[in-house]
Amino acid sequence: MDVRPTPASDAPYAADMPEVAAVGGIAIRDDRLLLVRRGRPPSAGCWSLPGGRVEAGESDAAALAREFREETGLEVEVGAFVGEVLRPGPDGVVYRIRDYRVAAGTGVVRPGDDAADVAWVPLRELPEYPLTPGLLDTLRAWCIVSDQENRDESRGDLR
Repeated sequence: MDVRPTPASDAPYAADMPEVAAVGGIAIRDDRLLLVRRGRPPSAGCWSLPGGRVEAGESDAAALAREFREETGLEVEVGAFVGEVLRPGPDGVVYRIRDYRVAAGTGVVRPGDDAADVAWVPLRELPEYPLTPGLLDTLRAWCIVSDQENRDESRGDLR
């Protein structure tokens, strides 16, 4: 399996910090990315990919499907592995987050669990949102979004 690196996080972490397995989902529909606004630390108030901790005995796919149901109200089909990021968390842990493509299926979009809000955000508007640290750079590095999508078509410059 190819683990694609993430751009460096602004927050430092030590190699001996305990790791917590986590997953995130990249759902894109009609050039819009599904994001949740975090209701709790870390990064409370910031927008991020839906996802969370992998519980003991749970596969990544099962954890991601559960987290999507809890945070967004949607059932999803988990697709291809995209990449992995390390992010420092509270209490001296580091989250090892494995991100996957997902196809959103049935359900009514509504925030739940620790998500304060949920929205389908146009890809071109991502730079305008208060995103979790490193998210936009990671999505660009993984070719999920490009600088081209963030250009003002009428002027040809970056927004």
